[in-house]
Amino acid sequence: MIKRRDLISTSAAAFAFTAGGRAFAEEALTNPDPSTIPDFEKWQLSDSEWKKRLSPEAYRVLRKEATERAWTSDLNDEKRKGIYACAGCGLDLFSSDAKFDSGTGWPSFWDVLPNAIGTKTDFKLIVPRTEYHCARCGGHQGHVFKDGPAPTGLRYCNNGVALTFRPS
Repeated sequence: MIKRRDLISTSAAAFAFTAGGRAFAEEALTNPDPSTIPDFEKWQLSDSEWKKRLSPEAYRVLRKEATERAWTSDLNDEKRKGIYACAGCGLDLFSSDAKFDSGTGWPSFWDVLPNAIGTKTDFKLIVPRTEYHCARCGGHQGHVFKDGPAPTGLRYCNNGVALTFRPS
């Protein structure tokens, strides 16, 4: 008898290697041209150093690519002008000018600061999604979707625990 877990894993793998799965993944956003990334030193801390630096929840999200529960971040209600930075290393990621209320329960932005993130295709939920992470420390931030407002049509759906806010 086939186990449910095996069926899901096999189905996910089959979808990922079908034309539909590849086409969706190829359409996903890609990393910026490395020559355009600013000259900063990438952070490479050991796992134990990250555990000392971060709260358990921030570690789980930033280093293990977990997702915080919706509606748990105080940053959902943050309305002041300022900058949202990576909670792992402090790299500026978003301006408050690009923040909007997506109704999803996570801080959302329609644009990212230049050269602040990298992306990769994530198959964790079977259907390919575009995961984005801090360009300096590689900390997982969230996923980007093509259902955001103008002018980009993108929604960068961010884990609040992966961000800090610095008012202007």
